Amino acid sequence: MGLSTHVLDTMHGCPAAGMEVALYATQGDQATLVKRLTLNHDGRTDAPLFDNDSLRVGTYRLSFEVAQYFRARGVQLPEPNFLDRVSLDFGVAHAEQHYHVPLLVSPWSYSTYRGS
Repeated sequence: MGLSTHVLDTMHGCPAAGMEVALYATQGDQATLVKRLTLNHDGRTDAPLFDNDSLRVGTYRLSFEVAQYFRARGVQLPEPNFLDRVSLDFGVAHAEQHYHVPLLVSPWSYSTYRGS
């Protein structure tokens, strides 16, 4: 399965359908955009970010457009908002394994973990 993600909106108790996400390959302070996408109705990507054949050992960043998503849902956010974009930097040590990187998010908090 390679690399996958999904986002749950903990404020509304639902998938974060429509949230924009960017995937970067990183090396030190440099980040190279791999792809941008919009999450589907289930808060997931329509296909893996990387399949088993294309995932490589290395470091990556997922960047989630949190404030944009909540504004689109009609949430009144302060200016400046507390969370604008959530970026998760993570490493892939075993490219033959599945890496699932979920995000649970509200306008004021987030958490993540390596899922299955």
